[in-house]
Amino acid sequence: MILRSVLLSVRTEVKVLNRFFRFFISSLFSLFCVANVFAEPVLQRLSNGGSLVIAHRESSIPFSYLDSNKKPVGYALDLCLKIAEAVQKKLALKKMPIEFLQVTPANRIPMIEAGKADLECGSTTNNAERREKVAFTIPHFITGARLLVLSNSKIERIEDMFGKTLVSTKNTTPLKAVEQANRERLLGVKIVEAPDHAKAVEMVETGVVQAFVMDDVLLYGIASNRVNPDALKVVGKFITTEPLAIMLPKNDPEFKKVVDNEMRRLIQSGEINTIYAKWFSKPIPPNNRSLNMPASHLLKDFWKYPTDFVPF
Repeated sequence: MILRSVLLSVRTEVKVLNRFFRFFISSLFSLFCVANVFAEPVLQRLSNGGSLVIAHRESSIPFSYLDSNKKPVGYALDLCLKIAEAVQKKLALKKMPIEFLQVTPANRIPMIEAGKADLECGSTTNNAERREKVAFTIPHFITGARLLVLSNSKIERIEDMFGKTLVSTKNTTPLKAVEQANRERLLGVKIVEAPDHAKAVEMVETGVVQAFVMDDVLLYGIASNRVNPDALKVVGKFITTEPLAIMLPKNDPEFKKVVDNEMRRLIQSGEINTIYAKWFSKPIPPNNRSLNMPASHLLKDFWKYPTDFVPF
């Protein structure tokens, strides 16, 4: 009888704890939702004297990276600074502080979600999964994932990677795409993750892996700034199609309208072509080498009718 009473008492306490736990989790979720719903809109915060926070990358050449003085530079950075000017003009502010925040592939989306940054100016692909969490403006580049290998490598396509090891950067669309292709097409490739692009290309150079899969424009940019760029080459057909766009907070339509309007103005006025040529057709830091990459026909066609809508 004593044992039975003890068991009944324990069961009762467990039920009470379960109810409390469910209530606690529900309360946390409600608070999170309320915080998101009532988050201060970007334009309102800036009007009240706040800073525009621009997120940038460390090594996404030529879109967003650090130069020899550790200053953030790049094609996407220049576009974001144009957007910042448009925002300041829209709000009729004499001064508008700008802060820079370095992000990684792993934390770039959470930083925008959490309101830690207002614009993520890098090489982020606009896709359906990400649009559940953040918003995007009109694409500034369209690329696709290919392979970076050593120049003396016999690898010419993804199918040549059977039994070999491939690296991609953590939390990127090329990584997910190659993992899916590996499963569905039985490619027999061992896939590992790197924390950033710089580490991934280093793994290729040192022979730890046989290839690095990433957007081809990034591969060209990274290779051109290595100590021995001729030791690397980009091979293979596109594994993915990647529309790259500046990322911004979701559910802030007034801010997005200003961003979209400025991107549309840059494209329709042709001003974006000058910015593009600066980073893709002329020598760029830190090694003053040119990528020699004219705008693709796909990108030019997309810019004829600039929109933030992409069918991915």
